[in-house]
Amino acid sequence: MAIRQIREMGDDILEKQCKAVPKMTLRTKILIGDMLETMYEYHGVGLAAPQVGVLKQIVVIDVGEGPIVLINPEIIEASGEQTGEEGCLSVPGKWGIVTRPEHVKVRALDQEMNQVELEGEGLLARAFCHEIDHLFGELYVDKTEDGLHDVAYEDGDAEETEE
Repeated sequence: MAIRQIREMGDDILEKQCKAVPKMTLRTKILIGDMLETMYEYHGVGLAAPQVGVLKQIVVIDVGEGPIVLINPEIIEASGEQTGEEGCLSVPGKWGIVTRPEHVKVRALDQEMNQVELEGEGLLARAFCHEIDHLFGELYVDKTEDGLHDVAYEDGDAEETEE
């Protein structure tokens, strides 16, 4: 496995639609392993394939309950509403306020290409929405309610500053 370079806002690949994954290949298995390793290395809670330069419908997520791999994911149900801070490994040093569903149900394929349905609330629901948006060329910055804010670090503590 390897740490991959994360593409940042302004890179055209982040604005493109991803293609469905028709079958599991060795190359796809390696990509998934690399995505997980990259997400953990940069302390993210999710990562989508286009963020590492690959236009495939693959996302990895870990909100502290172990890794989730979703291939060709789609949101099939959403309810409620939550508003909170959101950031992205492709938009380093920034955050914004975004409203997302409180509860989300996702249908996807797992690493063995078996169909699965997963449900998430709170942070997991937010991560599902955020990462699946990446597969359609959408970034959270277009959904912020009050623009982007800088995250400034002083003595190891994160501090918020307005842009």
